[in-house]
Order: sequence, then structure tokens, then C-alpha cells
Amino acid sequence: MTSANVQERKISSLHVLVVSLSLMMTIGAWLYSKQQVNLQIESRFEASKNRTIDLIVDRMSRYEDALWSGVAHVDTLGADVTAASWKHFASSLNIEEKYPGVNGIGLIQFVDRQNLQAYMTARESEERDFSIFPEHDLDFLLPITFIEPENINAAAVGLDVAHETNRRTGLLASRDSGGAQITGPIFLVQDSGHTPGFLFYTPFYSGAAPTSLSERRDRFAGVVYAPFVVRKLVEGLLSKDLRDVRFSLRDGEQLIYNEHDPDEPLHDDAPLFTDTVELDMYGRIWTVDVRTNQAFRAQNSFDQPNLILAGGLIIEILVISMLVMLTRSNQQAHRYAEELTKELRTKTDHLEKANAEIEQFVYVASHDLKTPVRGIGFLADVIEEDLEEIIGPLAKHPEIKSQIDMIRERVSRMNDLTKGIMEFSRVGHRDSDAGEHLSVSKLIEDCVADFEVDATTVQCSSDVEFIRYDSHNFRRVMENLIGNALKYHPNPRIARIEVSIEDLGEHLRVAVKDDGDGIPAEFHEKIFAVFQTLRVGSGPESTGIGLAIVKKAIQRNGFDIWLSSSDGHGAEFKFDWPKNQMQAEIELENVA
Repeated sequence: MTSANVQERKISSLHVLVVSLSLMMTIGAWLYSKQQVNLQIESRFEASKNRTIDLIVDRMSRYEDALWSGVAHVDTLGADVTAASWKHFASSLNIEEKYPGVNGIGLIQFVDRQNLQAYMTARESEERDFSIFPEHDLDFLLPITFIEPENINAAAVGLDVAHETNRRTGLLASRDSGGAQITGPIFLVQDSGHTPGFLFYTPFYSGAAPTSLSERRDRFAGVVYAPFVVRKLVEGLLSKDLRDVRFSLRDGEQLIYNEHDPDEPLHDDAPLFTDTVELDMYGRIWTVDVRTNQAFRAQNSFDQPNLILAGGLIIEILVISMLVMLTRSNQQAHRYAEELTKELRTKTDHLEKANAEIEQFVYVASHDLKTPVRGIGFLADVIEEDLEEIIGPLAKHPEIKSQIDMIRERVSRMNDLTKGIMEFSRVGHRDSDAGEHLSVSKLIEDCVADFEVDATTVQCSSDVEFIRYDSHNFRRVMENLIGNALKYHPNPRIARIEVSIEDLGEHLRVAVKDDGDGIPAEFHEKIFAVFQTLRVGSGPESTGIGLAIVKKAIQRNGFDIWLSSSDGHGAEFKFDWPKNQMQAEIELENVA
């Protein structure tokens, strides 16, 4: 296999790598934008879910406040609470407007059977048709004495809540705790629909506020309560037409409210998001099952990821076209180089002319490559304009703006790669600086100025004042080594770089040492290869050509470069450089 064939094979592998990386970038951008859109949609679901939960908790808190105001009313009047005074109190609450979802507000009194006659006498004095029902064998009664509005709750007046377990258990728990309490699921006697409901209790006591369980039981006088039909409670929260989520409620194992029926309007058989939340609701555990509906799905369907994928694939086609052009150009360059090499073997005086012709060819190829690169940049601008016409200013869609900017950044990187390839091809040209001497101190001053660092950052000790051979490439080598030391330093402001040039008689030995993070041993050879970089994560961008240029420039003069470094302990690059042209020719003959 000829050297030209080997080179063509390397270039083909490079092309495959470039195409693969470009395709990975496109797919990565698509997946990233899709993930960002999904995160936005999920956050909207979380907001809708939290709003629903907060409405339930807030509304129950408001109902509790109303019940405690009833307790305050009872504490104020004591035994003088009458049907008329209770009706006046309930009307002042404006229940239908301020507390939608509640059936009413009532008073349940604790009656020992020994005091039943006195209790009934008090009711007769109010000239009311009042009776207690149903009969039971307990030694105390808990009749509903008053409830307003009475017209819609008449069936509940006189009901003894002690007769039924859930009603009685919740009330006694409220008595013992001294706090608000709701019952387990029940059916209200005044609910003709016979749907799940519950009672909400707040206790009151005779005399001063009790401080212990025994005092609360001894001085318990009754509760202020509110009856609820769960269906009406939810309707009072927020109309389903104004929500893009649906939910169900369970008290323990019993379903007390359900919006997940397939016959429900806007029901989604495969909701985008679901979640369950457990609420400690005044002594009961309510499980809220929240799911998105068809309205949520319609409002949260976005085509941005697909637009990005389509745009990326178009760019991918342009990149492949560009690489095909590059492959053809390289093949032509290799064939041309082979022809020139044959002539140069017998006509060494034509060497510089041939190099100039190759350099000119690289410039032409580079110019040809700029056209598709500019086309990619133009396409990015067109995509941005089209997207703004579809979805508005991209400032409101940072994820899309980020992907467009990423495309532009990759176009800029392609330009940098093209420039780097041109510079790599020109390493070794010395005609322009033949006979020129490079001041070592001036070189260090220029590096300090170019990299905008403090003068103390780069320290130099040198046995020679001038570099007298191939000064142009020597400057290029030093600028790359010092630049890399600063570029990859974790904190360039406090970096310390030491440059030493030692005269060994036959040649110069140069060392560039830094105090950065260092380079692991397994990468010491890799970093000198073309297009190889150790950049990770959000580290500085690199074309991977700088150190390849350094090595090529040094090897063109018959020497090599080596690295001493370990991870976390800085890096030191050392190389030899000829003192004059005679020394360079000797070294080149030794290499040959």
C-alpha cells in the first residue's frame, strides 16, 4: 500500500468521524430540545396539579374558619342560642356566595339522657315542630338542633348523629382533640342524589377552655358543623371547564369523587401525566389522583423539536456534500503530491516551488470549503426567521434559541478547523524570515500582551538572547505551548508559566512548564495527533491542531518533543531546536 493510499484512508476515516459527530450533534440537539419541551410540559402539569390541591386545602380552611366563627357565636350567647339567633348568625356569613359547595351550617348539642326532657322543653318553647330520630340505646344523644338554610336541610333537623358510626366517631374525635374534624364518607339525609358526603365538626365546651382530655369530655357541650356533598364541594372549587386536569378523591379505600370516567368530556385514555397526592384532611387521609385531559394534550403539543431535527438533517446533507468535496480535493492533492515527489527525488532545487504550489492548492481547497460553511450559517438564519414567523420571538423560547446558537457556533468551529488545517500545511516555511533573528525577551513580552495576562505570569530564563534559525516557526511553537498552558489552566489569573532555553552547544533545549491540572499519562501521545483534544464538559473549545503544529514544526528541524506530567501536578513540554542552518541540516540527515 503506497503512502498516498494510506493518507487517503486516513482522510476517509476523518470524514466518517466528522459526519458521525455532526449526526450525533443533530440527534443530541433534537433530544435535548425534546427533553426541554417535556420538562416545560411537566412543570405546567405540576402547576395545574398544585393549583387543584391548593384549592381543596384552601377551601377547607375557609370552611373551618366559618365553623370556628359559629363556635365563637355559641360561646358568646351560651345557653341563649335560639333558632332565631342562629338564623341571624348564618345569614351574616352569606354562605351561598362566600362558601360555595357547603350545604349549610348547623349546631349539634350533646344531650345526656338524664337531661333529655329539659332539652325538649327548650325546643318546645321555640314553637318548632321538633323531634329526635332515630332511636338507639346509647346513654347520650347528639341531635342536630339548628341548621341554616333550613329550607334545603329540613330533613336533617332533629337527626341524632350518635346513631351512625362514621358521624358519631368523627364528632367524638373532635370532642377529644378540641380541633376541627371531618367524618368518614356518609350519605346526607338531605341529599336526594344519595352521593358521597361528609360532616365537618368544630367543638365547643361549657365554661372556660378545657386543657386536658378529661376536661374536654366532662365539659363537652356540642359542635358547630357543616354538611357537605363531595360533588357540590368540588363544583364550588373550580369548574371542570376551567381546568386542564381531572382528579378523583378517595377517603381510605372508598372512592368519594371521580372525574376519570371514560364518559367524562375531554377524558384522555392515555394521559400525558398522572400523580397521586395524600392529604391529611382534618383527621382523615384523602388520596387525590390527578391526571391530564385532552385539553392539556392539545395545549401542550409542540413541533419545535421536529423543526430542529429537520433543520439539522438539512445541515447534515450540506456537511456530507462539503466532505465529499474535501475528499475529492484531498485525492487530487495526493495524486499531485505523488507526482511532485517523484520529481523532487531527483530535483531537490524544485522543493520550495513544489511546496508553494501545494500551499496554493490548500488555499484554493479552503476557499471552496468556505462556501458550504457559509451556506450552513445562512440556513441557520433562515430557520430562525421562519421559526419567529411561526412561534414568535425566539427570546421567549430559550431552548430553540440555544439550538440555533449551537449551529452558528459549529459553523464558527468549522471555520477554525479550516484555518488550522491551512496553518498545519504551512509549517516549515522559512523563506519569509530567512536571516531574521527573534529576540527571546520580545517574544515573551508579545505573548504576555497577546494573552492579556500579568507580566509576572510568564517567567523566562535563557542562555541565548536571540533565536537565529527558523524564528517564525519557533514563535509559532512557543505561542501554542504558552497559550495552551493558559487556556487549560483552572484559573489563568494566578497561573505561573516557566520558560527556559538552555544552550547545549550543538543545539538549544527549550522547556515550557506550568502549574495547571496536568495531563494523565495515557494521553501524552494522543494530544499531539491532529484533531485530538482533551476538552470535556464545558471546558474551552479547541480545534485539536495546535500541538500537532508544534510537533510538526519541531520534527521538520530533525528533533522531537516530549512531555512530563501527571494528573493534578502541572505539565512540562521539552524540545530541542537548532542553533543555525548547518545544525538543522545535520539533524535532518540523521533522521533520514
